[in-house]
Amino acid sequence: MTWRAAALVGLGALTLPLWSPAWLGAVLLTGGVLLLALLDLALAASPRHLTAARSGDRTVRLGETATVTLSLHNGSPRRFVGDVRDSWVPSAGARSGADGVAGRPCRVAADPGATATLVTTLTPTRRGDRAAVRLGVRSYGPLRLAFRQRTERPMTPQWTLRVLPRFESRRFLPEKTARLRMLNGATSTRGRGQGTEFDTLREYVTGDDVRSIDWRASARRQDVLVRTWRPERDRRVVCVLDSGRTSAVRLGDEPRLDASIDAALLLAALASRAGDQVDLLAVDTAVRAAVSGARRQVLLTRMVNALAPLQPALVETDFELIVGEVLRRERKRALVVLFTALEPGALGEGLLPVLPRLVARHRVVVATTHDPVLSGLTSAPPARTADVYAAAAAWRALGERDRVRAALARQGVQVVDSPPHLFASQVADTYLVLKAQGRL
Repeated sequence: MTWRAAALVGLGALTLPLWSPAWLGAVLLTGGVLLLALLDLALAASPRHLTAARSGDRTVRLGETATVTLSLHNGSPRRFVGDVRDSWVPSAGARSGADGVAGRPCRVAADPGATATLVTTLTPTRRGDRAAVRLGVRSYGPLRLAFRQRTERPMTPQWTLRVLPRFESRRFLPEKTARLRMLNGATSTRGRGQGTEFDTLREYVTGDDVRSIDWRASARRQDVLVRTWRPERDRRVVCVLDSGRTSAVRLGDEPRLDASIDAALLLAALASRAGDQVDLLAVDTAVRAAVSGARRQVLLTRMVNALAPLQPALVETDFELIVGEVLRRERKRALVVLFTALEPGALGEGLLPVLPRLVARHRVVVATTHDPVLSGLTSAPPARTADVYAAAAAWRALGERDRVRAALARQGVQVVDSPPHLFASQVADTYLVLKAQGRL
């Protein structure tokens, strides 16, 4: 029974003193309203004759908007007029109807055999898979005195929207690619020492490094020839993301894991353009995501789809598992970029004991991003007693990070430590420097 029927009963209750006897008027009024409500209910279209289907976007980048259309086919012999509530998980940011208010039912009408559509716009606030939860339909009769309702899950058509990483660092890609072209072009004729690839032989000119002279070729040509080198190609780059508890720390509005994903995508895009093979691992106590052997044309697509549902796990990362997986998967020498946090407990007890096995075969870079709040606490003069304690805690945290960085450097590991807005760019710069020096 709707509010209209309840209003009629209430109006009749106010006029009961005018009836004689009063009980007879109450019986007649209530019976009349019930009969009208039953008639209205009988004339309402049955929601069980409605068939629901969805169409629209399946993927969207975080921060962008997707559109999903719900189609309701009226298989009933009666006209359907009612309210439809299309419910999604809260983080999907669903808005339906003309007013675009979340959670509010929308009025829909469909003639017998016709199809009505309801457009839902989604602006997700989190990565991952965002699913439609429940579809509720309320069918009214012609008098709007009664309704039929159905909210069973079998009626809800399945639909999942995959929210891909934001990848804001792609704005750095043109500048990094230009530097890569300069590395491959203008500076490719300069010798770079051991670890670069041989390119061609040319005649010796004043200023050339005598160590690059090819004496055998010079004897055959009866002229002094020097070797020229080009930047290394077809190398292997392994991006390893720590998805354990330290990746859940929020840096601004997003967790550390999102900053690591953004930097890994930029590094992968740049390395693939340089002709290198890029692999990906995301590990905490188990391998959560893996991409290997992907061609350049499909590398980013496979990576964003593998990383989209990845969420931080509130567990201690198993660095022995990480080292074992990298050594098992990468037989040839590779550049291993480990995205983690410079936390003394996690790295001192977990990574440092097993790091020599990894460094013995591969070049290792530890990439980490820190909270700019720490720097702010140590630079601003304290105004209150509480600020003094906060500044002391910040200095202690920075000191511990410096000790971990020094311990990693003693084992031959290069550390990239920067704030979130510069993190992806500095990781890419480190790759370009190593490539220019022939140290991959």
